[in-house]
Amino acid sequence: MNTEFSMIPPAKPIIGQEERDAVDRVLASGMVAQGPEVEAFEQEFSGALAGGREVVAVNSGTSGQHLGMLALGLSSGDEVIVPSFTFAATANTVAVSGGTPVFVDVDPETFTLDPATIDAAVTERTVGIQPVHLYGHPAAMDEIMAIAAKHDLWVFEDAAQAHGATWQGNQVGTFGQAGMFSLYPTKNMTSGEGGMVSCGTAETARQVRLLRNQGMEKQYANEVAGYNNRMTDIHAAIGRVQLGKLAGWTETRRENAAFFDAHLRGVVTPVVREGAQHVYHQYTIRIEGASAQERDAFATALREEHRVGCGVYYPTPVHRLETFRTEVDLPVTEQLAREVLSLPVHPSITDQDRERIVAAVNTVAKAGA
Repeated sequence: MNTEFSMIPPAKPIIGQEERDAVDRVLASGMVAQGPEVEAFEQEFSGALAGGREVVAVNSGTSGQHLGMLALGLSSGDEVIVPSFTFAATANTVAVSGGTPVFVDVDPETFTLDPATIDAAVTERTVGIQPVHLYGHPAAMDEIMAIAAKHDLWVFEDAAQAHGATWQGNQVGTFGQAGMFSLYPTKNMTSGEGGMVSCGTAETARQVRLLRNQGMEKQYANEVAGYNNRMTDIHAAIGRVQLGKLAGWTETRRENAAFFDAHLRGVVTPVVREGAQHVYHQYTIRIEGASAQERDAFATALREEHRVGCGVYYPTPVHRLETFRTEVDLPVTEQLAREVLSLPVHPSITDQDRERIVAAVNTVAKAGA
């Protein structure tokens, strides 16, 4: 093992003095539960990342998906078309909302839902489509929305990893009837923990607000059976500071990605489709033709010999997990699960780190050639 250098982490939350000061300000106010900070964060997030649509803050991205599904009317027996190459929460939230996820394949270059796979998956029970803007690359929303309109389906965008990404000039999370952004610590921006639901109508937003707060808009005037999925003012204060830094961080991510694009050899670098603005939550390469064991050995060499952190997102397709275990043929998903490897691209890496990452990947790729 090379111990000359410290490990370059695959992801690194950036929490500075401004975030600490914001938390101190809220603590000093004595109002730490959902209050004015949450309302201000919702308004600012709406203007910056959701095209002015009404957004509702919740305590996690998963909560946002769950409540959004319920607000759109998902119920027992309903089917929702989802990609299998994603984090389990995409399908989990369909299931816990009473529906059935129907898994389809993804585009081999962008890793996002392949519109060509949707029609064959539609049945009389299908009510919606949940595209995922994976790794920060937007899905082909124009095609997906056209298919949804043809079949009279709603669309709920999983934008957990795609803050600020755009497709054909429009922000992700603004195409469908609803969209979700995660604010988990390793996302492009964080509130410590939390999520935002972008809502296409005032009624959808109202339903999400009811569901997040025990079914109430007014205290003790419960209208529906709801949950406690509120965001605190402490978390909102952190998120407001981070939101102001997001544009600069995103530009740094893109600069880092461009450097890798220009210098990496022996691996398949990410594709950015015409009309897409990628925000590089992850910079995901492919070890073309590799088995899962060969890809894992590549990752081990990066970590142990070169001290370059990396991650595999996601090694097991969701339809293969024990919770779903569905026999469906998804060849692109299976291939990507064997080949993908994500490199550090976050704003904290230095110029020296970038050089080290490139040298490490090129060395390991050449050794395996």
